Amino acid sequence: MKPVRTLILFLSALLLLLPLYGAASAAPALQIDVPLNQALVLDGGESTNPRQYDPATTHTAGDKRIYSGLVSFDPQLNLTPDLAESWDISPDGTVYTFHLRTNAKFHDGRAVTAEDFIYSWTRAASPELGSDTVLTYLGDIVGLPEVVMSQSSEISGLKALDDHTLQVTIDAPKPYFILKLTYATAFVVDRANVESGPDWVYNPNGTGPYKLREWKNFEYMIYERNPEFYLGQPSIPYVVVTMYQGDSMRMYETGDVDMTGVYVSSVDRFLDPTEPMHNELLTGVDLCTSYVVFDVTQPPFDDIKVRQAFSMAFDRQKYIDVVWHGRTLPARGIFPPALPGFNLNLKGLPYDPEQAKKLLAESKYGSNMPPIVFTNAGTGSYVDSDVAAMLQMWQQNLGVTVTVENLEPNFYYDQIYAGNHGQLYSTGWCADYPDPENFADVLFHTGSPQNNGKYSNPALDSLLEQARTERDVTKRIGMYQQAEQIIVDDAAVLFLTHSLSYQLVKPYIKGFTLTPIDIPIERYIWLDGK
Repeated sequence: MKPVRTLILFLSALLLLLPLYGAASAAPALQIDVPLNQALVLDGGESTNPRQYDPATTHTAGDKRIYSGLVSFDPQLNLTPDLAESWDISPDGTVYTFHLRTNAKFHDGRAVTAEDFIYSWTRAASPELGSDTVLTYLGDIVGLPEVVMSQSSEISGLKALDDHTLQVTIDAPKPYFILKLTYATAFVVDRANVESGPDWVYNPNGTGPYKLREWKNFEYMIYERNPEFYLGQPSIPYVVVTMYQGDSMRMYETGDVDMTGVYVSSVDRFLDPTEPMHNELLTGVDLCTSYVVFDVTQPPFDDIKVRQAFSMAFDRQKYIDVVWHGRTLPARGIFPPALPGFNLNLKGLPYDPEQAKKLLAESKYGSNMPPIVFTNAGTGSYVDSDVAAMLQMWQQNLGVTVTVENLEPNFYYDQIYAGNHGQLYSTGWCADYPDPENFADVLFHTGSPQNNGKYSNPALDSLLEQARTERDVTKRIGMYQQAEQIIVDDAAVLFLTHSLSYQLVKPYIKGFTLTPIDIPIERYIWLDGK
């Protein structure tokens, strides 16, 4: 997630701003050499950061058109075989034996082997690559952390029993481990392709359902279906992703794109039954939580009372009503409503300005607050509306002034993971797999690569470590709910919202399902009458 695995708050703010700038950014119709009536046309951004196109280093869910892994999710979020046709798990739950499909090939026709996975995962763990995600998704594999720490050059827990049999040994029986292999870090890459030069990501030799046919910077990317795809070629011949071609909702209305998200300011329009495109609107609950990170290693947020004060000085409902037009859900804790472990009885920190002032006065900083910097993804001196709302509340309720520092959006997370940020920054996390471990443990365990605020609580760590191997589902869920309450009470972060999805989909797109986790959806849909 991912992460958040995306810039949730930045992109959401962008959705608010695009209606203001859409007309100015309008561009002529694309001139491309594929029949658009045989293409799924989408609107997308383009990062200038090459690390975002490498499955091992991306902070997104990865390009599931080009790349694939051992397992995947279907539209109902069932775990399904992918490059692995089947697998066996040892009685003690620590050894996974994956049987690769004999017809699985890279786009250039070379067969995929077990050694390709060993190469891909060893590369992802290499200190030279500096992946921010490899320990999160593959760190359970015996010997992989030693590679990350330069203590070994080989992952001892990986063995190629033959060309089509991969044995993976993990450090303890963890019921969620195989779910992690759906994430991009676990995808297979071709060694010759990767080692051909630094521009390999722009000419990828993947294994997925589509090949990258053409990439024209700042204009479009064209994907062409892979006729040799091991699960059968996709129904849609082409996928065209437009870039910087104008306002996506206006392009949807003119028929220039086939799907688009809906700005929160426009949701009411499409919910109206009299709207001609009302029946093209799909809605759903995401598995996402947005929040503000307190860097507990930097004053004043090393003091729990300061963190609690900032949390209780935040009027969440007003924030939702004004900034998000009421089209999102309040987050009292880390687990989104549709996730196993969501707790209706969770005791969140309430909006209480008077108690917030009292806590701030009782903190070791009192009225002697150090300068506070809020790091955000943006350009120039512009302050996003969501950030401005928070700053105004803290100023009004606590008398604290916070300065905003904008970072180049394409490199925002590179800087966050490098520790180059202020005491506060906004982010979010969307489920990579439907398990509470993906939120509580990944984001708040001491030393977790995704715990960028460096929050630490030994009691929480102990609870999370027990939950990792607990076989009783009821007990395990109970442990994660206890963990969430500790996280809330410690004000480890300031919880903001759980997002909702609003998506417009043309009626000639068939088989589409709105999923809260990113899946290779083009494998499951087709065009009828475009």
